[in-house]
Amino acid sequence: MEPFLRVCDISYAYHSPLCATPALSGISFTVNKGEFLAIVGPSGCGKSTLLSLLAGLLTPEEGSVYIGDAPLKEAQAGIGYMLQRDLFEWRSIRENAALGLDIRHRKTKAAMKTLDEMLENYGLAEFADAHPSELSGGMRQRAALIRTLILKPDLLLLDEPFSALDYQTRLTVCDDIATIIRETKKTAILITHDLAEAISTADRVLILSARPGQVKAEISLTFAPQYDSPLKRRNAPEFTGYFQNVWRALSSR
Repeated sequence: MEPFLRVCDISYAYHSPLCATPALSGISFTVNKGEFLAIVGPSGCGKSTLLSLLAGLLTPEEGSVYIGDAPLKEAQAGIGYMLQRDLFEWRSIRENAALGLDIRHRKTKAAMKTLDEMLENYGLAEFADAHPSELSGGMRQRAALIRTLILKPDLLLLDEPFSALDYQTRLTVCDDIATIIRETKKTAILITHDLAEAISTADRVLILSARPGQVKAEISLTFAPQYDSPLKRRNAPEFTGYFQNVWRALSSR
């Protein structure tokens, strides 16, 4: 099966009048359609830069990114980018969820009907007219996910979407959102500092080195069918071994 996403030897540096600071060097990996990939690495290793390159917000200085056979800039696939905090307080939850439709001039009656169905399915219908400060962190993250999914992206990018939440809420929201992503069969890439979060959500973990980020290791994850959610995976007998393998790869020089 041909990979859905191919990242081919990409490098990127940030430039100032005095110097260039390499962020990524020679990064290569693939992602299959419907796969959930987690990327971990030390702070400053270029994880968020990598996600910006995959979103087309930055252009690699070397190397290329392909979706199918097409270069990223020419690909017809839609890309959804879910950030840590990106709801606007002056908009209601329904208006926040419809923001992408507004921007892309796709706010049709049919699209809004679908959006309202998603608000209902994800437990937000009764809060549609509320504002973000009136909701829990988990509810806000569900609204942000709806805003991303309503545009029907082929690739979903998640940049530490749970990092602003307290630990208990983070566990439940991660479980909630990862389950939704799997049910919708989206191809997803998650950036996280939390190794347990990466292992509990992903099909595979990509481990980057310290700056400039390079691929140190890739670890595939296989759990028995009964461990079908992030919370359940944390209790699986394989979990500790995977955690040790990821930690060992991350800590090695």
